[in-house]
Amino acid sequence: MTPRARRAARVCALIAALSVAASCATAIGTPTPTPGDIEAIAAALARQGIGISNVVGGDSGCADPSLTGTALSFEASGVDQTSPVTIHLYSFRSRAVFESRRDSVDACARSYVHDPSTYENVAVSPYIAAGQGPWAPEFKARFEQGLTQAAGSGG
Repeated sequence: MTPRARRAARVCALIAALSVAASCATAIGTPTPTPGDIEAIAAALARQGIGISNVVGGDSGCADPSLTGTALSFEASGVDQTSPVTIHLYSFRSRAVFESRRDSVDACARSYVHDPSTYENVAVSPYIAAGQGPWAPEFKARFEQGLTQAAGSGG
């Protein structure tokens, strides 16, 4: 095959691939952003100036076995939160499950929060983050912004 023929074959293959991709995008539509995993959450929080460490999967903070698979804990600090705080993050598969499990998360949190008057949480479907406060105001606001970015369409 001549170089010109090889080039023509590559161009044809590229056009065919682009046509298939375009028709798939048309058939499927624009993809909806989906909630991110812990790496996506950590990246979204980092963009807000918040760092996390000591991530522990399956740590719901309480004895409720139905929350273990949805939970993890980590230390977070940054912005005006100079001392790290322990946050338990619960992630649910859909907005409906998120809504139905909010009371379970609050009951769970009551078992590990030592001062209910300073209990903090941020709920952005499909995530609920909870922990002992007080959390510094700018930290909490940026934490919520980062969690909102990571949530995509919210499940």
